[in-house]
Amino acid sequence: MARVRLSVAERREELLRAAIGQIEERGVAAVRIADVAAALGVSNALVLYHFSTKERLVAAAFTYAAEDDLAHLRKLLGRRTSALRRLRAAVRWYAPTGQAKGWRLWIEGWAVALREPALRDVTRDLDRQWKAAITEVIAEGVAAREFTCADPAGAALRLTALLDGLAVQLTSYPGAVPRSRAQQWVDDTLARELGLAREALTER
Repeated sequence: MARVRLSVAERREELLRAAIGQIEERGVAAVRIADVAAALGVSNALVLYHFSTKERLVAAAFTYAAEDDLAHLRKLLGRRTSALRRLRAAVRWYAPTGQAKGWRLWIEGWAVALREPALRDVTRDLDRQWKAAITEVIAEGVAAREFTCADPAGAALRLTALLDGLAVQLTSYPGAVPRSRAQQWVDDTLARELGLAREALTER
């Protein structure tokens, strides 16, 4: 059966999705252009035509994944409800005990970013945008007197540091931390940062 002819944008998206899958399966260091091509049944030359090098393909794949994560985050934070509910939903989704996908991908990315400036820029930009979004909704909640927080930016940094650290533990060392305990730590930290009782996070 002949392959469906794709537009340039559709082909790039197909290649990026395949690259993400291969990175999650093999790791950034081990993945090859040939692996991505083979996953789609296309030639190495086609992959190189769109991205020219493995490094550019990997950076573009992480950018694609980051934009997808940020789009979902903004959707959660853009709901027409209280700042507390929006923040709670975003933190619980992003936490490694939640429904966010791709933690293995991001842990791989953080490791490679130590040596690859292009990927470092991608992961840094995602980190900044995530913290800015959380900072903004915390500030909105403070302005609406839903909770108290003297330093929204600091609270956002501490929350993300906890979530990222737990992600490494749960992804790299399965069973090291029970998921129920990790979720409790996330809820306890969120409540503490907002000056609330933990029970307030589950009130409707």
